[in-house]
Amino acid sequence: MEQGRKVISTNRKAWHDYEFMETLEAGLVLTGSEIKSIRAGHANLREGYIQPRDGELWLLNVHIASYDEAGKFGHDPLRPRKLLVHRREIIHLLSRVQEKGLTLIPIQLYLVRGKAKVEIALARGKKQYDKRSALREKDTQRQIERALRERNQ
Repeated sequence: MEQGRKVISTNRKAWHDYEFMETLEAGLVLTGSEIKSIRAGHANLREGYIQPRDGELWLLNVHIASYDEAGKFGHDPLRPRKLLVHRREIIHLLSRVQEKGLTLIPIQLYLVRGKAKVEIALARGKKQYDKRSALREKDTQRQIERALRERNQ
């Protein structure tokens, strides 16, 4: 863990389903009850994705649980959230997304010095055979480590 970086949520499914080309850190526009809920660790990136609208990037389908203390002044858990990214980075990402098969997905939600950040990735979906070979390699590596551990005991 980096200095001052507290990971709140990780999109583990994305590591299995996508091959990452590049990553980028982006800020989030949040309401008060949303940041309090994130600080309490109540966020889920599993089904989230990023969509461009009017030259801006929006984080969609990310669930940030309602903050109980907010009462009726709370927030909608699945509302779209604007990402804070420099204009030249948006232009670069959008030009890359135009390529066939590339998409933008959130990988990790974390706090840096009290501010919520999301790590986004330009990714290409893996084919079924890629997923199987990745699992096979992981299993092989696990067997090698197990054999080395038994040998060293």
